Amino acid sequence: MTVYSLLTDFCYASILILIGMLIRSKLKVVQKSFIPASLLAGFLGLALGPTMLKIIPFSGEIGNYAGVLTIFVFASVGMNGFSFSAKDMKTELERMGSHALYKIIALSLQMSLPIFFTSLFLVNIAPNISDGFGLILAAGFFGGHGTAAAVGETFAGLGWPQATDLAMTSATIGILAGVFGGLFFIRLATKKGYTQYVDDFSRIPDDLRTGLIRPGSRRSLASETISSIALDPIAFHLALLLVPSGIGYVINQYITKYTGLNLPTFTVAFIISLILFVLLGKGEKGIYKYVDSNLITRLGSAATDYLVFFGVASIKIAVVLEYLVPFTLLMLFGCVIVVVNLMYFGPRMNKNSWFERSIFVYGYSTGVFSIGMTLLRIVDPDNRSRTLTDTAIVGPLVTPLEMFAWAAGPAMLVSGKAFTLAGIFLAITVAAIAASFLFKWWYASVPLAGRDSVEDVLSEN
Repeated sequence: MTVYSLLTDFCYASILILIGMLIRSKLKVVQKSFIPASLLAGFLGLALGPTMLKIIPFSGEIGNYAGVLTIFVFASVGMNGFSFSAKDMKTELERMGSHALYKIIALSLQMSLPIFFTSLFLVNIAPNISDGFGLILAAGFFGGHGTAAAVGETFAGLGWPQATDLAMTSATIGILAGVFGGLFFIRLATKKGYTQYVDDFSRIPDDLRTGLIRPGSRRSLASETISSIALDPIAFHLALLLVPSGIGYVINQYITKYTGLNLPTFTVAFIISLILFVLLGKGEKGIYKYVDSNLITRLGSAATDYLVFFGVASIKIAVVLEYLVPFTLLMLFGCVIVVVNLMYFGPRMNKNSWFERSIFVYGYSTGVFSIGMTLLRIVDPDNRSRTLTDTAIVGPLVTPLEMFAWAAGPAMLVSGKAFTLAGIFLAITVAAIAASFLFKWWYASVPLAGRDSVEDVLSEN
């Protein structure tokens, strides 16, 4: 492995990603499915790479790129920091509070039920499966390819190397379930009258179908926050992400060496990027005003596209076949969970624009944030349901639970504490439901069809 091996690997990946984009922009059948170009490219890489046809001479390191890119992606999340608006939290508490509890249930159901399903049922079918098998579903579905790579790497460090391939496959299946399942439920919702802002599924913008944005509809990607005479703005923002990524790796090596703790590197990088966000300081006297959060997001998103590619292209088919029966049952069980969350908890925990808000959660609960964004834009192209606004505000409430799940979950499962971990998240589920009743945010008695939109409710007030 040399630096030129890295160059050629990313060159081949880029060629296939461009081919995937070309396929997405030209083929109607692909446009109807809304499959991301990076996922199409990953399938091509899997077929043409060393796992199957052996046409593209990838190096032996392509299976490791996803783990490194994951560190970078989590650093970008931390660098965008967090913010709360006390005024908005007070005046719109009902809408945001119920949505926050709904998001918590989406995570806790995926964390608890599959572990119970594995420990009580799947072990009877495949007695030799790892104790960590139940976490594979949430790592792929709720976490996406980035988290799947991170959790797989953590499990590998704990003695289960096959976890990465299974987690990546889980994330791939999750995206497909998110895209095809999401489109199915959108069609169903428009027919039933559950949607508030669209009444015809066929009226979807061309840029969503093809992935190509027309000149008149384009928005600025980022702003120049520093002069290129001193330093290129992209180099500046790239450095802001590479610093916590690299320092996170170095610090974690020392933590492992001197304490024996095997912490996920992405967790350490995330914490360091949050610290850097605080040190930069917001406001007039701070330096953070020279950071463009949109550019930070785009850099992280670009890394995610390559992460998806390498994650799918490096899947070892033999490993998936080895676990075929229990893995298939786990994936089917996961699909049942997300559908129940969408169609049962969704209308009961989101009073206004319930479907728009629920289909967004369904989208990122089965793959990545961009899938949720795509599904939401189909049914609410102007964010009139305020789903994205609420997600930005209540997102930090769910993040600690996610970080606990991905950081502590693998170690707890491997050490035989499966029921403890599952019990914790089942208790969180029960607590979230109880809170919904306590604050009167449980809307089972409100008819589904014809519910007021968030926009209508706010205008009346």
